[in-house]
Amino acid sequence: MPTRRGVAVTAVAEERDGVVDLAAMGAQLARDPYRVYAALRERGPVHRVRMPEGAVCWLVVGYDEVRAVLNDPTLSKDWRNAAPDMALPPVAAGPHMLIADQPNHTRLRKLVAKEFTARRVEAMAPRVQQLTDELLDAMLAAPDRRADLVEALSFPLPMSVICELLGVPDLDRAAFRHWSNTAIGAEPPQAKLKAAEEVGVYLRDLVAAKREKPGDDLLSALIRATDEDGDRLSSEELLGMAWILLVAGHETTVNLISNGVLALLRHPGQLADLRADFGLLEGAVEEMLRYDGPVETSTFRFTTEPLDIGGTVIPGGGELVLAALSDADRDPARFEESGRFDIHRDARGHVAFGHGIHYCVGAPLARLEARVAIRSLLERCPDLALDTHPDALTWREGLLMRGPHHLPVRF
Repeated sequence: MPTRRGVAVTAVAEERDGVVDLAAMGAQLARDPYRVYAALRERGPVHRVRMPEGAVCWLVVGYDEVRAVLNDPTLSKDWRNAAPDMALPPVAAGPHMLIADQPNHTRLRKLVAKEFTARRVEAMAPRVQQLTDELLDAMLAAPDRRADLVEALSFPLPMSVICELLGVPDLDRAAFRHWSNTAIGAEPPQAKLKAAEEVGVYLRDLVAAKREKPGDDLLSALIRATDEDGDRLSSEELLGMAWILLVAGHETTVNLISNGVLALLRHPGQLADLRADFGLLEGAVEEMLRYDGPVETSTFRFTTEPLDIGGTVIPGGGELVLAALSDADRDPARFEESGRFDIHRDARGHVAFGHGIHYCVGAPLARLEARVAIRSLLERCPDLALDTHPDALTWREGLLMRGPHHLPVRF
C-alpha cells in the first residue's frame, strides 16, 4: 500500500495508526459511500474508522458479517455500556427502543408493535393515498412545473402520517425537522446538546397538552399506559418513545422515497418497465431499499465481551460497533451484480430495515407509504425528470441516514 509521510493511503481514504479517516472525506463520502465500503470489504470485514460524527468505531462490512452483528446478543444497545472515555452525542430525549437491551427492549416494543402490524397498516392505505393526492395537487399547481420533491412529497407525507398516528397534527414540523437532522447528522456536539435540550422541553409540553386533551391515538394510549401502570412506561421513557416514533416514523421514509425516485430517474429503462407494469411495484420498492437504502449504518452497539469477526477480535468493555447496512446490500457474494439497479431482481433478504430483534417496527408503514407515493407520482407525472445533474445533488452527512437534502424535479 502506498504511503506518504507515515500515512497509509487506501483507494478511498487516508489511514493513520490503523484508523481509516472517513471524517476527512466530507461530502465525497456522503455522495458515494458504496465505493468506500467496497474498498474496505476487499481488505476484510472489520475496520477501525473515524466517523464524520467524530467518534472512532469498529465498522463491519459484508453481508454475512453485518447480519451476524445485528443478531449478536453480546452486543449492547444500551449507551450506559459504552466505554467511559467514549465521546457520544447526547440523547435527545428519554430512553427508547433503539438504546435498550432485553428485556427492556421487548417491553417497550410491545407497547407500539400492534400499531404497525400488516393489517393495521393496510387499513391506513386510504388515508395515505388521500394525503399523497393532496400533496401532489399542490406540487402540480406550480406554474413552472418544477419542484423539490423532498419538500413537496418525501418529507411532508411520512411526517403527516406519523403525526396523525401519534395524534400530534399541530407539531411544529420545521423545528422538529431541525432537531431530528441535528440529532442524527454530523453536527458538532454543542449543536447536538442544544437540540437535545430543546427537544426535551418541547416534548414535555406536547405530552402535557395531550394529557389534558387525550384522543384515540398512539400517544394518548402510551400516556394512559404510563398513568395506569407506572412500571410499564416511566415519564422519561414516554418522552423517549414519543421522540423515537416521530424521528424513526418519518426519517426512514423520507429517504426511501427520495432515493427510490432518484434511482428510477437515473435508470430510464427500469422506470419505463415500472410505468408499463405497476405489478412490479412491490418488488421495485424492495430493490430501492437494497440498492440505495435510507439507513447507511446501524444504530450504535457496544461490546460487552471480546467479539471475533472474521479473525479480527474487537475488545470488550464498551467498544462502539457499527454495521454497514448499505454495504451488506451491495455485497456481490449475496446479490449478483449488486451495483446494478434492477427492479426485476429478487431483493428479499436485504437488511435495509435491520435484522434480528431490532428489525424496524415501522417497516410495513414505510413500505406502504413508498408504494403509494411512488405510484401516484409516476401516474400523475408522465414526464417526470431530474431537474439537475446528479453530481450537483448534496447528500446528508453522517453515517446513519442516507438521502439528498433536495431533489429538484420537473414534470
